[in-house]
Formats: sequence, structure tokens, C-alpha cells
Amino acid sequence: MAIIDAPSISNDVMSVLCQGVVVPAHLLALNANRQLDVRRQRALSRYYLDAGSGGMAVGVHSTQFAIRDCGLYEPVLKLAMQTAQDWTPLKGKKPLVMIAGLVGPTQQAIREAHIAKGLGYHAGLLSLAAMKSSSEVELLEHCQRVAKEIPLIGFYLQPAVGGRVLSKSFWESFARIEQVIAIKMAPFNRYKTLDVIHGVVAAHAENRISLYTGNDDHIVLDLISPFWVQRGQERIEIRIKGGLLGHWSVWTERAVDLLTQCHQAINNTHIHPDLLALDSQVTDCNSAFFDAAHDFSGCIAGCHEVLRRQGLLEGIWCLDPAEGLSAGQSEEITRVQQAYPHLCDDAFVKLHLQRWLDG
Repeated sequence: MAIIDAPSISNDVMSVLCQGVVVPAHLLALNANRQLDVRRQRALSRYYLDAGSGGMAVGVHSTQFAIRDCGLYEPVLKLAMQTAQDWTPLKGKKPLVMIAGLVGPTQQAIREAHIAKGLGYHAGLLSLAAMKSSSEVELLEHCQRVAKEIPLIGFYLQPAVGGRVLSKSFWESFARIEQVIAIKMAPFNRYKTLDVIHGVVAAHAENRISLYTGNDDHIVLDLISPFWVQRGQERIEIRIKGGLLGHWSVWTERAVDLLTQCHQAINNTHIHPDLLALDSQVTDCNSAFFDAAHDFSGCIAGCHEVLRRQGLLEGIWCLDPAEGLSAGQSEEITRVQQAYPHLCDDAFVKLHLQRWLDG
């Protein structure tokens, strides 16, 4: 199932991806008329860059898939790329991994890949949510065709927000596609996460494909756990290197610090109990942001609310007027903000907000 003569990705960008970085799933700044707020959208990108992110994922679930229905897909991708190119982060310029969300049936995904590649994006995060009635063989053919246009990052999206269940054999076959450079695992399910890991090892792709957590409910343990997989007589150790997360679209400066702590603990072969304790704390925050109490119906609005309180967003408006905070969600966000001040980057945002808005 190898892809021949497909586009490649530069060594410096691959190095960033392989070392493991924070990749926030970029949110969408709208005004009260539910139109793109360019000033605040640009400020959001600047925030992510100054916070120390290793890249940005744009046009993904957190950006709202509906941007395609109102002609915002290309403008939003273009604005993020221009900001990444023009802005000098607090700690200086460094290579970034710029990722574009790709959705829909094959021809749509290919069109989006062309747009993303033309704008300078390095890879496409390929959602299969629109192809629920397709067989896994058809899905793999779809992935192969899109991979001829742009390097791919696989995306295991949880069914609660539109994903579908995929087998371990699917992930093994997917990992054999040469232009797959990473997989974001976000099934919010330990068994399904292991299916991806075992599939990658079975495909002998563990040195080519970087694993990223999208499991917003289990971030810390994903990042510090070694996964041992038996392949014949050989035991393979594989690790999740970084995160491509909607959760990391807020409190991003603290997320960068958290990933650094995880990497340092692994390098020192010592996991302090305080780091283990952060897993449940981060998950508790995510339960408020993502509205776990109501099956994630307020997940995007919840992230918007966090940024609204910090001043980065003017309001929590979504493209769909029906999307908003669930009953009690605002109170839950207040609760976790007060309970875990060490996970909150309010002071960082307050210090730099005007620079991001007016720079």
C-alpha cells in the first residue's frame, strides 16, 4: 500500500514533529454577527506562538467544520499561515508544524489538500467522519488518494463528536502508507488507542510515524506512559510524543510547560507523583471545558468561554447559533479555574494581550 512519488516534508519540520510538541487545535474568533473577527483570530495565533507551541492545526474540529459552508476555510487557513510567517514569537523564530484539517469525501478532501499545500501547510489532518457508510477498504483507498497530495496525519475521532470506530487492521494498513507522518489518537477510549499503537507497530512504522495524543481526557498519562508491544520475538517500546488537542487551544502556555515536564521526566527516567497527579487535574479541567456532563455538546463554546474571560475573544459565538454553553458549564469552568491556578495562564495572557491584539 505504499504511496510512490508523493509530496514529502522537510527535515526540520519532521524533526519538530518527531521530538513532540504542543499543537493547539486553533479556535475560531467570531463577532456578534457570527462573522470572522480577523483581529482576534490573528491574536489567537500570536498567543499560540508566543506560548511556545510547535505548530498549529487549522480547519479542524475546534475551528468548526462549518467554516467550509460559509466560505471561510481558505481565508482562515491563509490568515493563520500569514501570522505564523510574519510574527516573531517571544522566544524567537523556530520551525513550526502547520497542519490543515481535511474533511469530506475524496474529491473534497483532495481540494482542501490542494488549498492547504498551496498556502504552505506541511500536512493534512484527515478526518473520516463524513464517510461513515464506507467500508474500511474504501476508507484506505480514500486515504491513499489524499496522501498523493499532501503528507497525512491520521485522525481517530471519538464517535461522540462525529467519529467512527476503526479496527486495528485498518490502522496497520493506514500506517503502511508511506506519506503518513503522524497519527492523532482521539477516540477517548483506551482500547481504541491501543488499537492504533498496535497497528503502527505491526506495520513496522514506529520509527516513521509520530504518535500524538488527542485524548483530552487522558493527556498526561498518554504522554508519560511507555507502550510495550510484542512483534514476533521482539518487544517494541513506543511513546506518544506530543499533543494535538482542542484542550490545548486554551491555557496553552501552561500546556507547553506540562509537555516539557513530561519530556524531562522521561529523560530522567523518574516520574514524580506530582506529575501523575496532574493527569486527573487536567482531565477535570477538560470535563468543564469540553462539557463532558452533556456528551461534549458545549465543547467548542466552553473553550471560547475560557478565552473570553481572558480577553482574547469578545464572545463565545459559534457559526451554529444553537451551539453554546450547557446548563452549569460556566460554573464548572469557574470551579476548575479556582481549583487549579497552576494550570491557568491568565497572568501570561494579561501581560501580552494588547501586543497580540495590536501588534
